[in-house]
Formats: sequence, C-alpha cells, structure tokens
Amino acid sequence: MSKKEVNTDIWVASMLKENEIKYDAQGSTVKELDEALKTASKRGTGHAGYPEYVAVIDDFVLVVEDKADTSKQIKLTENGIIDMDTKAVTDYAVNGAYFYAKRIAQGSNFKKVFAVGVSGNEKHHEITPLWVDDRESYKMLPDLESFVSFSPQNIHEYYTRYVLEEETDFEKTTEQILKDASELHEYLRTYGTLKDQDKPLVVAGILLALDEIEYGGFNISLLTGDQTSGMRDGDKLMNAIKGRLTRSNVGPDAKKDKLLAEFSILQTSFRLNEINEVLGKTPLKFYTEFLYEHVFKNIKYQKTSEDFIGRFYGEFMSYSGGDGQTLGIILTPRHICDLMCDLVDIEPNDVVLDPTCGTAGFLISAMHRMLSKADSDQQRRNIKKKQLHGYELQSNMFAVACANMILRRGVSRVLCKSIQ
Repeated sequence: MSKKEVNTDIWVASMLKENEIKYDAQGSTVKELDEALKTASKRGTGHAGYPEYVAVIDDFVLVVEDKADTSKQIKLTENGIIDMDTKAVTDYAVNGAYFYAKRIAQGSNFKKVFAVGVSGNEKHHEITPLWVDDRESYKMLPDLESFVSFSPQNIHEYYTRYVLEEETDFEKTTEQILKDASELHEYLRTYGTLKDQDKPLVVAGILLALDEIEYGGFNISLLTGDQTSGMRDGDKLMNAIKGRLTRSNVGPDAKKDKLLAEFSILQTSFRLNEINEVLGKTPLKFYTEFLYEHVFKNIKYQKTSEDFIGRFYGEFMSYSGGDGQTLGIILTPRHICDLMCDLVDIEPNDVVLDPTCGTAGFLISAMHRMLSKADSDQQRRNIKKKQLHGYELQSNMFAVACANMILRRGVSRVLCKSIQ
C-alpha cells in the first residue's frame, strides 16, 4: 500500500471520529456483518473481503471505501450505471463500496445501508454516497464535503430527506412557520394598521407574554377587550412581558425600561385594544391566539438553531421593501450562522460577542453549539448567563433579539447603543 493510500485511510478515519461515528476497519465486530463479508472478495475468489471501514449507526450501516487518487472515484458503464466488473470494483472507490454494501444488504438483516466512496485528501477530495437495497438497485445521492450527515445526530434526517425524499420535521416546521408569517402579516395589516417596524415588536412582545403561561403569569382568557376595569388587553400583555423580563433577570433597569418602551405599542395603539366587529374580539387577542397555536409552540419546543423570530421579521419585510435592507437591516440565514460557528470551532468555554447582532441569529447558533458540547449543568448555566453578548444599534431589533434569546432560555446579554 502506497504512502498516499495510507494517508487517505488516516484522513477518512479522522473524519469518522470527528463526527462521532464508531467504526471498524477491515471487517466488523458485528458478527452478522462479518459473516456477510466472509465471501465478499472483490476478485470473486470466494474468500473474505473487507472494505476500509464499516460502521453501525442506530439501524443504519455505513460502508466506506477510499482511494488516494480522485481519478479513481467512480467508474460508470456506457449506460451510466456503476460498473461491477472485477477491475472496476477493485480499482474504484464507489464501485468497491457498492460491492460490499450490496453483500451486506443481501446477506444480513441490516437493510438500511449506505455505501460511500471517498478519494483524494483533506484539500482536494470527492465523497459520493449511495443508498443500497437488498436487490440489484441503488440510489446515487449528492456528493458531500464531510461525514457530518452520517453522524448519530443527523443520519435519520439525512435518510428522510435524501433517500425517502420527504420533508424532515425541521423543514415542515420552517415551511409552515413561513406560511403562517405570510398569513399573520395580512392580519397585522388588516386589523392593526401597523407600521412595518412595529410588526415584529408586536409578535415578539406577545410571544414573551405567552411564555409566562407555564408560570401562571398569563392566560389568553384574560384578554376580554373589556376596558371598564381600566385594564386593556395591551396592559395585560405588558404586565406579562414585565413578569417575563423579571423572571429572566433582565437588567439593569435601563435595559428593561428600553425593552418595555419598544413593546409599548401594545398599550398605546387604540385600534389594537378595541374590539373588532369582524373578529368579535380585540386584534391583540386574535394575534395572541394565532401566535399561540401556529407559532409559539413551534418556537418554544424547537431544538434547532433556527432563528424563527428572525425568519418572521425577514418574511414581514419581504412584503414591504424587500428583505429589510432598505431599513439598514441584513438578516443572516441560519446555515451561514451555523457555518461560521463551525469555522471558528466554538467550544463550551468560549465567550461569544456579536457587535451587530440583529435578531440574535448568530448568538442562538453559538448557544446551541456550545450547549451541545457542554458536559455539566453548571457549564450550561454559565453559557446562558455569562458567555453570550450582543450589541445592536436599532432599538426595535434590540428588543426582538432580547425576546429571541429569552424564549430559548438564554439570559439576554444584548445591549442597545442608546443604553449607557
């Protein structure tokens, strides 16, 4: 074996380790898999044959073959299918991986098998996955840059999205939320006549109030539209917001006052607090009921780093002046936030500062990455309370960012420039 091939083997093994994929080299410690490979010689001799690596991830099997030269990645026939001639199986990474994977799918009870051909090195490489069934067919999947899709945390979603070609839970949630955002935008305009900059504040404020439900500090039934008591629906929502800010230890007082001032539209808008004849209730109650059913539950229990309130803001802006850039706002997509966190390799003991945090998308991505690596409850508390910091120039975005962090149980350390 050449030095280049050894280096490729080592590099592939390191990628598997990085993604917490437990593997066996040149065989398998799982007896059933080892039995299936005992007659899997690529040269057809009937003797044992083993791929570079085999891994069992839940009920999936991952079979990996690698070659040092990218010209040996895959060989297809004239008809565009994988060549299964002996020389092709021996000399090409994808062909060899498919050969072994098919043996496993046909000769064991493991029926969820991925074959992965890898060639090249860390700088220049190709990673081609196949889905293999127990017949003679396969499904070629898009090339990858790493093995992260096969990590224990991601492999089920990868299977659902690329093999079954179904929407994953994340995609369903995001798609539905964006659809609801469009619908809510119309309701905000129709029943509230709100300015563009006030729409996300109304949404964020109501979500904070809803977050008090589990603590007994708020109930939607309190929103009756009855003003004879001197307490309008907006006042009741603001009381719940104050309770939520206090519960989250938001301070100093100047910061809390700044936040409450941004959410004061809930109190000061006559139209929001007046019973609408069409709705039979105040627009505030209608929005609160809508957000609770369509949005709050999804944001509250969403475990991904998706900046859902930010997505709402971007969706609102798409109806009034593009993507928000006309207001000096550029919202960073979730995958870019996650990518940057990966590139800087954020660790649980790091301190993260975003000097232009917007709706806190980067801080949320960083928080989720840090929490996933934390090994104690105390460390997780420190991450939320002490290690995430943001600054935002625009006061409305500052309020939305704080709300976004609080809803995710992060202690908001976001500051607005106007707070001294």
